Amino acid sequence: MDDGLRSGVEETPPFTAKELGMKKKYALAALGLVGALALAGCGGGGAGSAGGGDGAGSTDPGDLLIGVSMPTQTSERWIADGSAVEAGLEESGYQVDLQYAGDDIPTQGQQIDQMITKGADLLIIAAIDGTALSSQLDAAAAANIPVISYDRLIRDSENVDFYVTFDNYKVGVQQATSLLVGLGVLDAEGNETDVKGPFNIELFAGSLDDNNAHFFWEGAMDTLKPFMDDGVLTVPSGQTDIEQAAILRWQQETAQKRMEDLLTSTYGSGTKLDGVLSPYDGLSRGIITALQGTGGLGANIEAGLPIVTGQDAEIGSVSLINQGVQFATIFKDTRKLAEQSVVVAEAMLAGDEPEANDTETYDNGVKVVPSYLLQSDIVYKDNITPLLVDSGYWTQAEVDSGVAE
Repeated sequence: MDDGLRSGVEETPPFTAKELGMKKKYALAALGLVGALALAGCGGGGAGSAGGGDGAGSTDPGDLLIGVSMPTQTSERWIADGSAVEAGLEESGYQVDLQYAGDDIPTQGQQIDQMITKGADLLIIAAIDGTALSSQLDAAAAANIPVISYDRLIRDSENVDFYVTFDNYKVGVQQATSLLVGLGVLDAEGNETDVKGPFNIELFAGSLDDNNAHFFWEGAMDTLKPFMDDGVLTVPSGQTDIEQAAILRWQQETAQKRMEDLLTSTYGSGTKLDGVLSPYDGLSRGIITALQGTGGLGANIEAGLPIVTGQDAEIGSVSLINQGVQFATIFKDTRKLAEQSVVVAEAMLAGDEPEANDTETYDNGVKVVPSYLLQSDIVYKDNITPLLVDSGYWTQAEVDSGVAE
């Protein structure tokens, strides 16, 4: 069970964090305008070359417009992603049209339509619903505009040229591993201990229209199932299917309500809840609110609060981990994801084939989309500093306050 355990910390972070406006935005490590020009100069037209924009055929990044569509600004994570992608593209000299869709599917479709109409030469899309953009992708293909699917796989369309993401199955493994470590079933190195439970846990999943939610769930359940089969873990509610555990649009309030309902229906007679598998920090904070409120299960883990996992290393949850309230989160360094999307965009705009390190896993229902997968880390209280502070992702002041500066 070594897969998904704490990995070594990189000695040098890929970027340095900086502020842009009132939100935390990240600048990429210098990809370099010179490198972008060199890439652009080595390719002519072709399947991956830019098509519809005013800069079609130009080798000057300043003539090229890239549309970046992000799902929402209600999550720190997506604000950081959009800002990092925008900063990296502008660093390389491109014009950028960055739009957030407010978690509204029609709005995202309209925004992408407008990007195409404005003459975008390439689109980078993090979809709200991975099945809802077929007409936009058809229009992009007709205009010879390459499409990069960003972190969330766009499904049911042949007009997705590339996918940049993390190893999302492994993220699920890491989430489950952190739960097992928190319960004491595994030690910090991932070895099984003499602790046999049984431990009562509940399971949460992400939004079913997000392809990643299924990978997270599969990785987590493959990791937990042997312990469930052996009786080390039990799910008193009986809700062990992803459809029962799913939280539409990853909404914190929905997760809080489901946890409150579980506490009332399953734990009202004094049954002890030991841990909760949560696949995202926003859900984790809603779950914790329910546990502290309706459940009255303690202010922190030391006082009896169940072990709660998470994902995305949002500053609110990192601060809770530092306080001993949330147990762990998964750090998916959005700066690396943004950097890779820029590298892929540069190759496509030059008419070159981007480097893929996975050409088998991500079948969107129509085609296997060539992908580049990045690695993630488990964040516990004792490695917040080396993973997040020393790398410049968050400052110590932000960790202490729980607020992004």
